[in-house]
Parts: sequence; C-alpha cells; structure tokens
Amino acid sequence: MAKDKKSKKKGKNRVDESQEIAAELNHVTDNIVPAVDPPPAAEEAEKPRASMSGKDFDKAMKPLQVELVKMQEWVKATGAKICVIFEGRDTAGKGGVIRRITERVSPRVFHTVALSAPTEREKSQMYFQRYLPHLPAAGEVVLFDRSWYNRAGVERVMGFATEKQVEDFLMITPALEKAIIYSGVILVKYWLEVSMEEQAKRFQERYNDYRKIWKLSPMDLEAQARWYDYSRARDAMFAATDIPESPWYVVPSDDQRRARLNCISHFLSLIPYEEVPRSKITFPKRQAKGNYKDPNYPFRYVPEKF
Repeated sequence: MAKDKKSKKKGKNRVDESQEIAAELNHVTDNIVPAVDPPPAAEEAEKPRASMSGKDFDKAMKPLQVELVKMQEWVKATGAKICVIFEGRDTAGKGGVIRRITERVSPRVFHTVALSAPTEREKSQMYFQRYLPHLPAAGEVVLFDRSWYNRAGVERVMGFATEKQVEDFLMITPALEKAIIYSGVILVKYWLEVSMEEQAKRFQERYNDYRKIWKLSPMDLEAQARWYDYSRARDAMFAATDIPESPWYVVPSDDQRRARLNCISHFLSLIPYEEVPRSKITFPKRQAKGNYKDPNYPFRYVPEKF
C-alpha cells in the first residue's frame, strides 16, 4: 500500500510539474505576435470566388485596351519587335486572350499566327524553319496561338515526334530563344493553366454549342484522356526551357474573364513603352456640293432584317 501511495504521489507531482511548465510557456508566448496571419478557416478557404460580370469585365478591359493602343503607337514609332507565345492545354483560353488583345488594335501591327498541321514538305525541314518566318520585323507584334512548343506537348504525347526529337528540341530551344532575344525581339511566353474539371466542362460546352463544334476534334478528346501524359510533358518543358532570359509566366485560367485581364495587364507591364506625343489635328471643312447630283442607280441594298 505504501508503495502505491508513493507512486500516486509521484504521478501527481508530474502532473503538477507539467501544468506549471504549460502555464509558464503560455505566459511567455502571450505577448508574441505571430509572424504571419493565421490561415483562414477551412470553409472560408474553400469558398469559391464570385464570378465577374460581363459589365465589370468590360469596365476593366477598356483601360487595358487603351494601353494596348499606346503600346502599339510606341512599337510603330520605335521599331520595336515583340513576340508573344501562348501555350496551354486544350480549352485553356489562349484564343480568348488573343482576341481581347487584338480587338482594338491595328491588324497591320498585331499579327496572330496559328499554324495548321505541317505539310509533308514542312515535316522534312528543320523543325523551327516554318516558325521563324513569322517572327516580328520592326514595328510589329506577333502573337503565336501555339508555337514551336508543339513539339514538347502535343507531338510528344501523341507520338508525332520521337523521344530523341523531343530531347533535341528541349536542348536546342533555350539557345534559339536567346538568339531571338539578342536579335532585338522582346520574347514573352505564357502558359495558361486550366484544371481537369474545368477542361471537361469546356469540352462539353463545345459539344453542346454549335458555334463551338469546330473547336472539338478527336485530338481534343485524346487531350482529356491523356491528362497526366500532358502534365509530364509540361513539367519536362518547363524544366528545360524556363530560363532567366526567357521565362514562362503561368496564367490560371479557370476564371476566363479574370485570366484575360490578368494576362493583358501583365503583358503591358513587361513592355517598356511610353506614350507617343500626338500632333494636334484640325479637321477640314467638307467641300461644297457644287454641280454633283445623286445618281439614279439601282443599288443592291442588303435587306434590313434587324
């Protein structure tokens, strides 16, 4: 019994000692300010962000398009050469970003390049040969809707290129891009990242909306089936070609409107453009009609259905 009492006393002493240590630690840490804010509650962290309305999107887009025009005038005045590459999985939104960039600018300055599958002759050429003629000259901005990086993505995953060809491509590309940059071209590379769930949703939309059926091909269905093959190909591409001179910028694109705004805003931030002074214009008066008479001609007017 005496032994049991001693054991209980020792146990009680340990409890009291632990409580004293805990109290002392609490006293010491009471006045310590955490270095970072505590993480949000799980339910708050998982709360989806409200979608942006079309009205809010147009309001945010307008000043960006004004800046794009300012950049365009600077490109023309200085002879700058800009090349922008848009890559990403199918449905990631590459075309949507490009359309918004080119919506209010001159097609004589901004050129979109979206090459179809290579011909038999092009297949026999040096791989980069069919892309190089599309690089910008002075006073031009070229937007590639997919580019030479097809070799690292779709060609690799779908077996259109051998592993040796892909390895050679990944080894050569950084040197080629450095040469492009050293020639005076501002080279910008974007990867639009879409989630698995959002990609499946957009594929279904393409199937259901007749206006989008041309976007849905057997290759697209394979892209969904081979999600992780594309993930591995992307990871290898980044590891080999994300270099300081020519980095990859990733644009999360599940929210299409915000992705477009974020991408365009970032693109503008990379270009050292300045507003070009505009000379004042005085519009002339129209000449007098004089002896001109409206012709009695049977013009073929378009029917006014709307």
